[in-house]
Amino acid sequence: MTFSIVALCKKTSTLGVATATANPYVRERVPHVEKGIGAIATQGFTNVSYGIKGLELLKKGYSPREVLKVLLNEDPLYEYRQVLIIDFNGRIAAFTGRKTLGWKGHLVGNSYVMAGNILVSENVIKEMARTFEKFSEKQLPERLALALEAGAKAGGDKRGIVSAALVTSSLQNANLNFDIRVDFSKDPIRKLREMLRRT
Repeated sequence: MTFSIVALCKKTSTLGVATATANPYVRERVPHVEKGIGAIATQGFTNVSYGIKGLELLKKGYSPREVLKVLLNEDPLYEYRQVLIIDFNGRIAAFTGRKTLGWKGHLVGNSYVMAGNILVSENVIKEMARTFEKFSEKQLPERLALALEAGAKAGGDKRGIVSAALVTSSLQNANLNFDIRVDFSKDPIRKLREMLRRT
């Protein structure tokens, strides 16, 4: 019911998540970021504990793949989940459960991973990836917002989009720290980009 991107900018030591969905309050559930540790998006039939416990395990030194294995093994409903994990070293793990509603899937790139479910088509995440890579000269918050916007233009969530969020955290530059959300909007991603430009 959501499409998201999780990424790391190694040049600025910045981690981030951008996400959008047809449900309100996406900021409360999907994005989880901790400075110098990692970033996680948990969606599908969302289990918020994936983000909370996932970051705790990353702090203890688990790799993203090890974190993912622990989370899935503890969850009898794991086939309904979709989760994206990246750590501060750029290591990635991603999972899309077989019972997650379609179109569903994830795509892993260089220091980023994106995924979605109940999407118009696979083209949503393909366009997100293409756009994220195209604007590699921009800072991570703007790249995340542009990728989210590209996903929406490619069709996004089949049911429409009413909320969006962007969370970033940088070790090097406090100006790259953002926690922005938009709820109950006809065009939440446009508003998200406007808020980003004003901040």
